Amino acid sequence: MKLAVFTKNRTNPAYTGARLGADRAARLHGAQTTHFVPQEPDNVEQQIELIDQALALRPDAVVMSPVHSTKVDDAIRRIHAAGIPITALVSPVNAVPCVSFINSDDYNLALEIARYLFKHMQGNGRILVVSGHIDSSTSLERLRGFHAASREFPGITLADTVVGDYIRPTAYRNTKAWLATQVHPHIDACLVANDIMALGVIDALKETGQSALVVGVNAIPEAIPALKNGDLLATADFNAMRMAYLAAEVAVRHLNGESVPQRIQLPVQIVNRENLHQYDQPYEDRNILTLDELASITKTRS
Repeated sequence: MKLAVFTKNRTNPAYTGARLGADRAARLHGAQTTHFVPQEPDNVEQQIELIDQALALRPDAVVMSPVHSTKVDDAIRRIHAAGIPITALVSPVNAVPCVSFINSDDYNLALEIARYLFKHMQGNGRILVVSGHIDSSTSLERLRGFHAASREFPGITLADTVVGDYIRPTAYRNTKAWLATQVHPHIDACLVANDIMALGVIDALKETGQSALVVGVNAIPEAIPALKNGDLLATADFNAMRMAYLAAEVAVRHLNGESVPQRIQLPVQIVNRENLHQYDQPYEDRNILTLDELASITKTRS
């Protein structure tokens, strides 16, 4: 049983976790994975080319995280036309019916991490927002959550938004440039749409002599040292490894004729210095969540 797994880039460690998660599920269920990743981060043309390469190999199923909400639709339709089932993760596939869609609630992840930050600040301060790629569905939802949280705290001012493209050097460079060009550059905190950008923001703040609270999203292993030393106040667990594990498991079970859920959304978890021990390990050693375990948890909560 062959699975073609599409992730958006090699620059965001969350997708390293996603590929590991898909591999772990495949090994457990007797399947094989082939990974298709654009050489340039989130490159539409390259993902389209990779889809056609995968089609030539005739996989049994596709696990897909599209790099754009619409621009790869024609290529995705070719997968569907070939009779290959698609399980989507992280970002939805809307062009064709999918077996299932697995993601985190990006709006609520952003809402809760922003609330955590604003409460820590006692509801007052100037905030610089650092967003992901402007075309990313996750970035748009996280921005929506950030702004919704700010409306709950009248003393909070969102001073500006810097685009970091979910890439550390880009977030570093654009944050540093923003700080250098402002007449009054002082900010009290940075609300960052993912952890790898947050690390770039921390570098920019240090180099410009600024002191500000920083929060992110993802709970990647690379962020744990920053949580330990206080450079990063908190993050929210966007568990791409767990999503990809479930997506691959769903794909295999569907191929085996089993009934699978059409929609899976992981719960929000804030990670800070109090609970970081649960995350202080590489992706390979972190716990996964099987479909049966998820069903048991859901049944218990209901």
